[in-house]
Amino acid sequence: MIITAVEVVRVRVPAYDPPFVWRAGLPGSEPEADGAWLVIRTDAGVTGLAFALRGAMLQDVVDRRIRAELLGRDPVAREYLWDRIWELDRIDRFPIFVQGVVDVALWDLAGKAVGLPVYQLLGSFRESLPAYASTVTFGSIEEYLDVADQCLELGFPAIKLHAWGDAHKDARLAEALREHVGPDIPLMYDGSAGFDLLDATYLGKALSAADYLWYEEPMREFSVTAYKRLAERVDVPLIVAEVAEGAHMKTADFIAAGCAAAVRTSTGLRGGFTGAMRTAHLADAFLLRAEVHGPGVANRHLCMSISNTTYYESLIDSNPVRRPAEVDASGNVHAPTLAGVGFEEAWVDGPPPALAAALAA
Repeated sequence: MIITAVEVVRVRVPAYDPPFVWRAGLPGSEPEADGAWLVIRTDAGVTGLAFALRGAMLQDVVDRRIRAELLGRDPVAREYLWDRIWELDRIDRFPIFVQGVVDVALWDLAGKAVGLPVYQLLGSFRESLPAYASTVTFGSIEEYLDVADQCLELGFPAIKLHAWGDAHKDARLAEALREHVGPDIPLMYDGSAGFDLLDATYLGKALSAADYLWYEEPMREFSVTAYKRLAERVDVPLIVAEVAEGAHMKTADFIAAGCAAAVRTSTGLRGGFTGAMRTAHLADAFLLRAEVHGPGVANRHLCMSISNTTYYESLIDSNPVRRPAEVDASGNVHAPTLAGVGFEEAWVDGPPPALAAALAA
């Protein structure tokens, strides 16, 4: 089997409805966007797909670098192609999502070629997993408590806060939520890189006292040393290496520094399935968990394939709370069933028109 065509199909992505916000200093939900599907075709008639929200960026790097690298290659040689994209990154410094998009499309193609979901190709570990409710930023402590009640009523077994980016206000929220839900509900906090070491330490001590399960990305991940200092000053477990560039290699630095109670992995920020699984196996060698960052069908495959992960991240983006379609009434997600990644499961009326036209050509 040989790759015969590599195409980028641009599609309109509607604005998020209803819109939501993140912490102070960050933009909120996406407005209308220019997305794109990467389409990899083969001489065997099997086609692999992957989606990117930044269509213009993907178009640029595919046109300049990636198409020429992939054409004529065996799509099953995913490790080789992962390494080649990494080599090209030395010249172009690709946006962090690019390697993941290429790798996901190759795994989608492989799954379709053999008629299996990707998680079974990766090596399945489970068929279902609990989902935690991962909030966006709401307006007040009272609203957060109301959202938490709704999440628990909908079956979610655990809750993660994205709050305001103010260490003192966020600490009061974290304490109020613990008091509200009691000692038995697992709670997590995600700082979205909003703090320096001093504020991260203050908030971390409050999370420790409130028995939070983990403390995620309180600071930018450029400085492993800053995280090492934070780990020395707070008792709450730090979950690290979510967005830092360098895939499993950067994760290794956090682990070696001694600041990782757990690590993050994902298809989007760790180089697709290939990089995400390398990260998970690296963590497993140190008896650390590799928790999957972000929702979506590709990350559901990871959740079913990684032994050392415990939850699926389900975004709670509105009040009243809407339970995402992939989460059942018991708060669990289940293994995808379609061959490949299974993007098609979300296409109630078929693929987007531009992609349908491209696939029919």
